[in-house]
Amino acid sequence: QVQLVDSGGGLVQPGGSLRLSCAASGRIFSSHTMGWYRQAPGKQRELVANLTSGGRTNYADSVKARFTISRDNAKNTWLLQMNDLKPEDTAVYYCNLRQWSLSTYDYWGQGTQVTVSS
Repeated sequence: QVQLVDSGGGLVQPGGSLRLSCAASGRIFSSHTMGWYRQAPGKQRELVANLTSGGRTNYADSVKARFTISRDNAKNTWLLQMNDLKPEDTAVYYCNLRQWSLSTYDYWGQGTQVTVSS
């Protein structure tokens, strides 16, 4: 069983920065993808960025060149550095771990609120 704890959200002015963190405990398989998703009020949850166990990254077009996903292997923690934040980035952000061996397993963090407002 894996547990994810995400943190780092808050209130920031447009153009500001935040760094989200997702700490994982439990067994992480060698084949996995860690992702950050977000859900704004009245909207569906959407993928923001993900990072595969092979090191490949993928970003939503709306955050390319502003957000960076990375991993601190020593701490089993994934980070989402968010720069030049815009009001439309306001949402609850969730980290997700998908891993597979014979079956596929999905785990979610509890979510952290990001509000971009002046």
